[in-house]
Amino acid sequence: MLPDGTREILGLWIEQTEGAKFWMRVMNELKTRGVQDILIAVVDGLKGFPEAISATFPETVVQTCIVHLIHHSMNFASWQDRKHVARELKVVYRAADADAGLKALEAFEAGPWGKKYPTIAPSWRRNWEHVFPFFAFPEAVRRMIYTTNAIESLNAKIRRAVRTRGHFASDEAATKLLYLVLNHAAQSWKRPPREWTEAKTQFAIVFGERFVNV
Repeated sequence: MLPDGTREILGLWIEQTEGAKFWMRVMNELKTRGVQDILIAVVDGLKGFPEAISATFPETVVQTCIVHLIHHSMNFASWQDRKHVARELKVVYRAADADAGLKALEAFEAGPWGKKYPTIAPSWRRNWEHVFPFFAFPEAVRRMIYTTNAIESLNAKIRRAVRTRGHFASDEAATKLLYLVLNHAAQSWKRPPREWTEAKTQFAIVFGERFVNV
């Protein structure tokens, strides 16, 4: 997302495997092409991606997608318990600050749902380095970095197009189709999200000249 609240697709890459080397190549390519700064990067568990971002843009705040963490947590819970577990985890990510969030996570871990599903709290602890930046921002900004839903929606359109086509003669053929899908999707991004007006002011305060100059 750009300072005016509009969204932009920066590139398209096709690779057999994802990993630190691939993501480092992507980030270096973006920097070479003119990306000067990234204020916040919201990631969803891709291996090596946070490290590649930090290595290329060391001032970037790398934030784990909270919704991704919640969905991951739900994989450990039975269907009938997921509503209750989600409600308890909401206390963690809706906490006033990082300390309160950590205390809420400890309370969840010691409580009945944390004991019933002992793998959930450790999964949050493993990601806590990239969770607690979220707490430093006011509510308006939190709403903007809470999830990667915009990206997931775009990925869903790509998957539908690929399933419909079924088979590609070459990577070039696949790239052409994906380019058309992405270009069509971008046509609908003419207005910033409704939360942007309030968030923009908060970004300007938090990041100062970096926000103005990006």
